[in-house]
Amino acid sequence: MATYLNRTLSMVTGNGNASMYETAALIDPNARTLHNNATDVSPLQIFVRAKKKINDIFVEINDYVVETTGFIEELPAASEIVDKAEAEQFKSYVLKVRGIREVLARDNMKVAFFGRTSNGKSSVINAMLRDKILPSGIGHTTNCFCQVEGIDGHEAYLVKEGSDEKLNVTSVKQLANALCQEKLCESSLVRIFWPRERCSLLRDDVVFVDSPGVDVSPNLDDWIDNHCLNADVFVLVLNAESTMTLAEKSFFHEVSTRLSKPNIFVLNNRWDASASEPEFQESVKAQHQERCIDFLVKELKVASPKEAEERVFFVSARETLQARLKEQEGLPPIAGALADGFQNRYFEFQDFERKFEECISKSAVRTKFEQHSSRGKNIASDMRLMLDSIYERANVLRNQKLEQRKRLTDRIASTETSLMQVTREMKMKIHTMVEEVEQKVSKALNEEIWRLNVLVDEFNLPFHTDALVLNVYKKEINAHVENGLGSNLRARLSTALAMNVETAQREMTSRMTALLPSEKMAAQQHQVVVRTQPFEMLYTLNCQNLCADFQEDLEFRFSWGIRALIARFNGKIRVNNRKAITHHRQNSNMNVLSPTSPMCLMPENELITNEQLSVISKVAIASIGSQGTLGLVVAGLMLKTIGWRVIVGAGVIYGSVYLYERLSWTNTAKERNFKNQYVEHATRKLKLIVDLTSANCSHQVQQELSSTFARLCRVVDTASTEMNEELKQIESSLGVIETNQKQIKLLKNKANYIMNELEIFDSNYIKAN
Repeated sequence: MATYLNRTLSMVTGNGNASMYETAALIDPNARTLHNNATDVSPLQIFVRAKKKINDIFVEINDYVVETTGFIEELPAASEIVDKAEAEQFKSYVLKVRGIREVLARDNMKVAFFGRTSNGKSSVINAMLRDKILPSGIGHTTNCFCQVEGIDGHEAYLVKEGSDEKLNVTSVKQLANALCQEKLCESSLVRIFWPRERCSLLRDDVVFVDSPGVDVSPNLDDWIDNHCLNADVFVLVLNAESTMTLAEKSFFHEVSTRLSKPNIFVLNNRWDASASEPEFQESVKAQHQERCIDFLVKELKVASPKEAEERVFFVSARETLQARLKEQEGLPPIAGALADGFQNRYFEFQDFERKFEECISKSAVRTKFEQHSSRGKNIASDMRLMLDSIYERANVLRNQKLEQRKRLTDRIASTETSLMQVTREMKMKIHTMVEEVEQKVSKALNEEIWRLNVLVDEFNLPFHTDALVLNVYKKEINAHVENGLGSNLRARLSTALAMNVETAQREMTSRMTALLPSEKMAAQQHQVVVRTQPFEMLYTLNCQNLCADFQEDLEFRFSWGIRALIARFNGKIRVNNRKAITHHRQNSNMNVLSPTSPMCLMPENELITNEQLSVISKVAIASIGSQGTLGLVVAGLMLKTIGWRVIVGAGVIYGSVYLYERLSWTNTAKERNFKNQYVEHATRKLKLIVDLTSANCSHQVQQELSSTFARLCRVVDTASTEMNEELKQIESSLGVIETNQKQIKLLKNKANYIMNELEIFDSNYIKAN
């Protein structure tokens, strides 16, 4: 009681300036308007500013979540730094933030009015809204929940529960008729949208919920679940002419069990009726005050005694509404007074409004935004932790890529260096083998040429001097010699050469495959494998063309004839000259090496040149053939000198020898002479192609080894190219990973920034209250 008196006196007599102002406001309405514009700052603006701030923050959170989710989705699946569950988690944050933003856009300060039927709940709402919005008075009882909220338009309308149809409302009377015509359930909700420009409370996002009387229906649980769980303030409107009923108490007991410490104001309405009995006014007020405080403190346990004293008010809603309507008409508020004591009741209602605005603003900021702020921080924190994990995995992947790049770079450099070294060694080895093959083939072919007579003697085709048969015989002997020489050369060289070539190829393969990475071996195995067929040397002699110019001489020639003797003499002289020339050259070399030896400036007299031999033979033959007379003279002189017996004996012996040789000139002798001539001709021709054949064989070896080495080089080059391509891919992957890491760092910093913004919001709006 003392508190109430002090509060009333403070409004009437305390704080001089305020009392003078309030008293003047009852008489001059302009004074109240000027004061509001100059000094009043509504506590509801705290909620408005907080709502704007947290909406701005969640716009940033939404942009951040969308950006982060887009970044995560753009990461390639092959990167392996984000699994499917994390990607889905990021997507879920987009939906969560979108849902929170939708709730924040609808969030407002909600006050619910409860009490028995006809206690004046609608009148209290109208008085607070300073206009007749809800039907009230005789014949008008609220039969369902009515929610009044502001809209930005100029036309008022209502929407029934379960329908989107907008019903136009142009007057309170029309609204009353509409509500009366509708057969609505007492727990259903009718939403009344009223232009904000007509009411300041609606401009500040306050929503009013009017309810049927708590004595209308026993379904209190449905009321609470459907309409009360999100209310920031409850106003219990009592009839001051009676006491609080069990139904009213029962309802708020249910509310206090569902909500933790609900904010409850108690209005003892129709207090203007106490003016008719002033002698009992204070005692009745004290009785109502005590019961209300006990109800809040002891029964509901939602407030302390001091807080409860500040939550109980004695007002007249109908009187306050009339005073404010008069004020809008330009009249003083006192013009709407219904009984004596208007000033106290009017100030009491204003005090209620002030306390109500402070309470609902603080409560709404806490109940509406604290949970969203906490969820925003949780989302930012969870995303930052996930980004930390992704960053660490990206860092591990980056280190792996760096290690792969280092190994690959070293391997490429080592492969190039080793390839150059192996190439030099293999070229030297091929060159050495080519020279060895050339020498071996040349030596073997010369030896086979010296043994050509044996090969020719093995030819047993029947011989005949007929020209046609002789041509066939020459072709066959050419083929026999060619095949024989080839077979002998293969028998002597091919096996050893093939083994040497195969050994060299295996060495090449071993050296080159050592340059390949192990993982590349399987892919290149078909190119690395050494040829399955052994190397085979081809000896191209082509005796048919080589000996095509061979012309045999099968005429009988006496071995002791003058021509034969001269030819034999020429041959002997040539041999002696060849030996003498060789001996002379050797002596010349020794003389050059010995400076003390006298140098021979003239050729030796014993040496007969080829030109001299030719001249001698020609003279002798010409003499015999052309000087027959002189021959007869010489023969006559020899006959006279030696005697005819000796001459006849010598002639008989000479003739016998001639006859023997002539009779021995058979087909066999002709064949033997043919073969001798052929051996002599083939030997001379084959010696001409020894160097060519050996060079051809060495070229075959060189071609085989070079092609093998070239194939292996291509394999290594392919592997090097693949390693270089792999290196480029690793470099590209490193660039992408480092770019992603920078972006992840930026996103983590944004998460920290958002959490800091929410902490500042909590400090400024939630913890400060």
